[in-house]
This record gives sequence, structure tokens and C-alpha cells, in this order.
Amino acid sequence: MNLAGQRQAQTRHGAILLIASVMPVMAIISLVPVLPLLLREFAGVPGAGVLVPVMMTVPALCVALFSPAAGWIADRVGRKPLLLVALIAYAAFGTLPILLSDLSHMIAARIALGLAEASIMTVATTLLGDYFDGERRERWFATQVAVTSVSAIALIAIGGALGELFGSRGPFGLYLLALPIALAAAAILFEPEVRRGAYEADTAFPWRRVLPPVAITLGIGLLFYTIIVQLGPVLELSGEVTPGWIGAAGAAANLGVGLGTAIFARLKRAAGPQLLALGLAVVAIGYTGASLLDGFLPAAACAVLVCIGCGILLPNMLTWTVRLLPPAVRGRGTGTWTGAFFFGQFAAPIVAGALTVPLGGLDAVLLLYAAASLAGAIITTLFLRRKVTV
Repeated sequence: MNLAGQRQAQTRHGAILLIASVMPVMAIISLVPVLPLLLREFAGVPGAGVLVPVMMTVPALCVALFSPAAGWIADRVGRKPLLLVALIAYAAFGTLPILLSDLSHMIAARIALGLAEASIMTVATTLLGDYFDGERRERWFATQVAVTSVSAIALIAIGGALGELFGSRGPFGLYLLALPIALAAAAILFEPEVRRGAYEADTAFPWRRVLPPVAITLGIGLLFYTIIVQLGPVLELSGEVTPGWIGAAGAAANLGVGLGTAIFARLKRAAGPQLLALGLAVVAIGYTGASLLDGFLPAAACAVLVCIGCGILLPNMLTWTVRLLPPAVRGRGTGTWTGAFFFGQFAAPIVAGALTVPLGGLDAVLLLYAAASLAGAIITTLFLRRKVTV
């Protein structure tokens, strides 16, 4: 456990950071049930078929683009002040669409929301790295991935209930939850005093060491969010499916991420290339089955298998990256990692869509992803063997 002045982080500090980490997930997931309502509402707006989904997902692009800058600010001005400002801004800009009727104004509000999300996600992850050391830190990182994934199940249900009660603007009220989180953060969290002097130090950023795991994280983001975003079309490859079946498979997939993080927690001492090879092998098996097997249950099981593999990979890559970062640049490094992961989220449907036609169908895209994952697992295994023999 890290010392920060004379203070030591406890479970309550980590719990607040985990809850804060859910906010960026909530920004998109909670609106999924009201997407048809929003499309009908803005049907008369030219390009609404594209602009409404963009309004929903543009915060993810903002997180991808601005997380490194948020990390730089956190290194310069401190973690806690930036987190508090970001949580308040999240509540303000997140609820603003309730009062808006112009789609372009709603998109602008969502861009501002994305800037707040970039700061929240970056600072929450950075503080977990500041507060905890060694196996405790790795356990918190695994729990962060599990909580953000499993929370999506509840958030979709809550967003749907609010949509039923209050219409297309109902889920936007959820963003007010950031205010009590900000109050709890202000009362309980502390700035890691031991590192304050380091924030201003002229510490060189270790780009050569950090870029490889960050680049791999971008690829893992593509693998993960392709199965999440394309789950319906993937299941339809095996036959006709209902929305209820897709929802059940989606819930199982998110639970699969939690199972993967539990596996990581058991094997965290092997974090790094070893767990990268294991996770990629599991993902390769899942994508191969999703591409080739017939029937809803086999396809859903393979989607869950992909998510189990990603549940191993995500905390592994975060742990690997943070281990390489000096404390003085941990904010920038964590922000760079977060940006790469969220860019994978944003790019996943675009890349899959761009490959579908030239490859001859979604099943071929899945098989390509399986081959890429298997190649990555093999290359990593060969690297490990060479390292042992040298």
C-alpha cells in the first residue's frame, strides 16, 4: 500500500474511484434503450440516421482524443482537483440535453461531456495506481474492469425504465449521480502528497517502453468492442434471433468479462506477456467459433469466450503499462492508455463495417480477427521462449 504523506489508502478510497469509473460507461450505455425514440424524434433532421448515433457515441471519441491531455493536467495540477471539476462538469453537461431540442446543440453538450469523461476515467485509474502498490494495485485494476463491464447490465435496464417513464430524455437524468460521487470524493479522497513534488519534475516520458503495450491495447479495444457492438449481427449469422435473446447474450458477455478479470486476479503474478498470450488465445478460439459454428447457443457461448479473453487482457495491459511509468508521469501514461482503449471502442464498428464488404461478410471479419489474435498469441509465446533461452 502506498504512503501519501502519512496517509494510507483504504477500501473506501478504491470504492469511490471504481464508482467514478462507471460514469464514462453510463454515458453511452444508458441511452441505448431510447435510441429508437431519439431517431423518431429527430427523423425530420437531415442526416439524423447518422447524427443521432454520433450524438450518443461522440463522448467515447473525446475520451480517446483528450485522455492524454487530461493525464498531463493531472500530473501538473494534481489528481483530486481535476477529478472534482470533471465530476461536476459531467453532471452539468450530461443533463443539459433534457433542456435542449436542437440536435446540434445536444451533440455540442455531449462533446463537453466527453471532455469530462476523459478526465474522470484518467484520474480514477491514475489514483488507483497512486494509492495502491503491487498485487493490491493489480487487484483494483481487475476489479475496475469487472465493475465497469458488469454495471452495463444494470445501466441498460435503468435507462430503459427511465425511458418508459419520462421518454427520450429520461436516461439523461442519470448523470446527476456524478454530484454525490463528487461530494464523496471531496470528503474522502486525498491528493498523494508524496508525489506532489514529482508533478513538476522534468521527468522524461518513457515512450519507447510504453508505446508497445499501448498499441496492443488499441488492438484489444477493437477485438473487445467488435463483439460487444456487433453482438446482434454476430448471433444472426447462426439464424434468426429475437431482441430478448440478444439482450440475454449481452448480459452473459458482460459477465464473461467479469469472469476474465477474476482469472486475471488469480494469475496476476504472471501479468505481462504471459497473460497477453493466454488472453489472445482465448479470444482466438471465441472468434473462430463465432464465425464457424451454427446455432444460437454455440454462437453466444463463443461471444462469451471472447469476452472472457478480453477480461484477462484489459487489466493485464493496464497493469503492464502502469508498471513501466515513473510516478511523475503516471497521469500522462494512464491517459495515453485510456485514450488508446477508447479509440478502439470508437473505431471498432467502423473497422468491422469497412472490412465486411471486401472480405465477403461479417463471418469472414470474425475469422480474420481470430487469425490476428492467434498470431499475436504465437508471437508472444515465441518471444517468451526466446527470452527464457537468452
